[in-house]
Amino acid sequence: MYRFGQRFDYFQDLLYTLISREMQLLYKRSALGIAWTLLNPLLQLAVFVFVFQLILPIDMPHYTSFVFTGLLVWTWFQNSLFQATGVIIDSAALIRQPGFPITVLPVVITATGLVHFVLALPVLIVFLMLDGVHLTPYVMFLPVLQLLQMVFTVGLAYLLAALNVSFRDVQHTLGVVLQLLFYVTPIFYNISNVPSRYKILYELNPLVHIVTGYRAILLDGASPNWHSLLLLGLFTAVTLPFGYKIFKRQSFRFVEEL
Repeated sequence: MYRFGQRFDYFQDLLYTLISREMQLLYKRSALGIAWTLLNPLLQLAVFVFVFQLILPIDMPHYTSFVFTGLLVWTWFQNSLFQATGVIIDSAALIRQPGFPITVLPVVITATGLVHFVLALPVLIVFLMLDGVHLTPYVMFLPVLQLLQMVFTVGLAYLLAALNVSFRDVQHTLGVVLQLLFYVTPIFYNISNVPSRYKILYELNPLVHIVTGYRAILLDGASPNWHSLLLLGLFTAVTLPFGYKIFKRQSFRFVEEL
């Protein structure tokens, strides 16, 4: 038990150190610093509001908050997968150090995305206030969704990071897949607009349930759909061990592949 506690403390300190290092590297010699994290979703938000409120008006209440919520969730997911896919190649110096726990790297990338997400929440709250949306006690379920998204993303990050070492075109393929996934995720439109004959296939997209869960809590002041999140949790319980197993199996070849 004592050794387990020591090991847990070691990984906790290592995780904190590597996340801090990642943040420093991201914003080294940057005038705007953490503001760069918000720049992309804010610019995307401006485009969607311009197109779907002025050019092709969509009758949807709180549209700005609706879209910004989806964009923050998507940005965390997308950036984590992109960065995790190349993390082994980018961290060659760390990997060559004897005894370094390689399995922590995809977790660091995804956790750094969580930090960015949390830092962006005050801006989202401002949008909610401007739209006249009031937070309810259901906001206490927000950490549950964040944890679920974190674990789900880590499982995919393990798999992609391992595959990209041997097949370097994985990162390019990922860009195409994520672009398609963006449009079949209700970021800038409501899931109710999807024709009923496509909804069964549409809801196979795990991000649909994550995004709608955040919106239920933040915009509707309601509980998320626990049935959908339970199914997502079961899916995550399969993908995480699978991704981790592939990562561990491939990790013995990382040094020679780099």
